[in-house]
This record gives sequence, structure tokens and C-alpha cells, in this order.
Amino acid sequence: MTETMTKDGSSQHGDRKRMKDAPIGKTSQPRRGARTNWTRLRRMSDAEIRRGIASDPDVHATDAEFWKNAKVVWPSRKAVVTMRLDSDLLEWFRRQRGYQTRINAILRAYMNAQTSNHRSEARNP
Repeated sequence: MTETMTKDGSSQHGDRKRMKDAPIGKTSQPRRGARTNWTRLRRMSDAEIRRGIASDPDVHATDAEFWKNAKVVWPSRKAVVTMRLDSDLLEWFRRQRGYQTRINAILRAYMNAQTSNHRSEARNP
């Protein structure tokens, strides 16, 4: 992507605008000391890796029953919108990372609540 300067001195980046803090959705922070030792892992044999997995109390094998009701859920596409919000409200959300994802989740919960209320009203007029 190339950067070109406009007459007013601002810059343009192709047909896409770069977003500040580019990661989308939740990102996890590694726990202190919990980094993967890739060199050690590459040196391990398959048998050593299997033993390590077998000794991990958090590892549980899955069977056909586990996957019986599983569904593939594709993330829905996001739409870029311009919306006017009260500045104090936006400032409050922006205090933490992932504020756009959180706003989306809150709006989705509200939508689902309204949808379920509408259904129950339709059944009980």
C-alpha cells in the first residue's frame, strides 16, 4: 500500500483506512513466564510430546458424543458506521481495550432481549 500526499498536506493510504490499534476482537496477553519454549519443543520426540499431553490434567479427549451437537459458527461481517455518541459515554468505553467489541456485544444483547420480548408478546397477546 502506498502513501500519497494530498493538496492539503494530509495523506491517503490506498482505498483502505488504517485503524489505530489494528487488532480486531479480543486478544489475550501471555501470562508471565508462560511463554512457549519453541527450541525445547522442536527437540522433543513425538513420544515425549504425547506423554506431556497425557500428563496434563486440563486435557480431555473428545469423542463422537462431544461433537454430536457441534455447529460451525462463522463470524458475521462487520459494517463500518459513523454514529454520534455522547462524549462521556464514548470516553467511558474507551478506557479499556476492545471497547468496540464490547459495544457490539451490548447492542447484540439488547437486540436479543427485544427479539425474545417480541416473541413472548406475540404468543401471549
